[in-house]
Order: sequence, then C-alpha cells, then structure tokens
Amino acid sequence: MKAYHFETRMEVRDYECDIEGIVNNAQYIHYCEHTRHLFLKQCGLSFAEMHQKGVDAVVARMQLQYKSPLRPDDEFVSRLRLEKEGIKYVFYQDIFRAADEQLCFRGKIELVCLVNGRLAPSPDYDRAFEKYIQES
Repeated sequence: MKAYHFETRMEVRDYECDIEGIVNNAQYIHYCEHTRHLFLKQCGLSFAEMHQKGVDAVVARMQLQYKSPLRPDDEFVSRLRLEKEGIKYVFYQDIFRAADEQLCFRGKIELVCLVNGRLAPSPDYDRAFEKYIQES
C-alpha cells in the first residue's frame, strides 16, 4: 500500500453494533464518508459550500472488504489515500483497530462530480486535491 494522505481516529458507539455485538457493515460506509469529509476540510473545501456552488461529489462505485470486526468502545483509525483516474477521484480507505493495528475494513470508493447536475470535471476539487492526486 502506498502512503496514506489523511487519517482520523474514532470510537465505536454501542448503537452502531448489531445483535452479534459487532459493528454493522453499513457503519463502515459512514466511517469512510466522515473521513472523506474531514479530508475535504483539511484541503480547504466545504462539502456544503460546494453543493451551494452547484458542484456535488457523488459516489459512483464502491468495492468493500470486511476483514475483522470492530466492537463497542473500540477505537479505530480511518486512513485514506487519493488518486485520480480520468474524471474519477478514487479513495482507497482502510480502517484499523487502534489497539493492535488490525485491518478491519478496506474500501475503494470512486467519486465523480456533478456540476449543475451534469457529469463534469471540477476545477475546485482538482485544485484542492492537487498535492495528493496521482494520475493513473
């Protein structure tokens, strides 16, 4: 795995777990989305402000791998790396249990931009991500 561009720490909350006592699989998608939004802030952009400008980054495709479950009160580290493939922004996102760095989740999330409702490149996103983007 290439170097990560961003990471954040979070903690599992009881209500995120299912009857089996492990984090429900859908929660990992929420963790990844929250990580991307924090990364966007670090890059100087607001998801809400971009929407107001008519630019929406939307998920086009996800590949998800569940490796090892998280449980209530587990702290974890959510990490991402960004690449660009044509018009797509590709986020490679991994979640590790903080206590032992056990890989719990791996995702490849592809986003595209809709500018005023049409698929198009976003100069704002390109500028914000330019130091991270690696054209493939």
